Amino acid sequence: MKYMLLSTSLLLVAAPVLAAADAYTLTIENHAFVPKEIKVPAGQKLRLLVVNKDPTPAEFESKPLAREKIIAGKSSATILIGPLKPGRYPFVEEYHEKDAAAQGVIVAE
Repeated sequence: MKYMLLSTSLLLVAAPVLAAADAYTLTIENHAFVPKEIKVPAGQKLRLLVVNKDPTPAEFESKPLAREKIIAGKSSATILIGPLKPGRYPFVEEYHEKDAAAQGVIVAE
């Protein structure tokens, strides 16, 4: 019984750490992505938190990931992705996609 309580306690302590391991943050500011490249482990699902610091809406779009999400100005959105095969998955802020600053890539390794 003592060992069962100990192992349950360890799981409760470790669970938040494990849950946070698959979360990544991408910021849009002045129509630019920061960071431009996000490296993630291949074969795992992930949550991408996109924070739009601009006062105007932005649209995260990635055709290779089959994801599109409009993010209102001064707000954020979570996008679920994966699991991904190893490779490069480009994304753009669609309203400004011709600007190099509005482009980025997720690299699954």
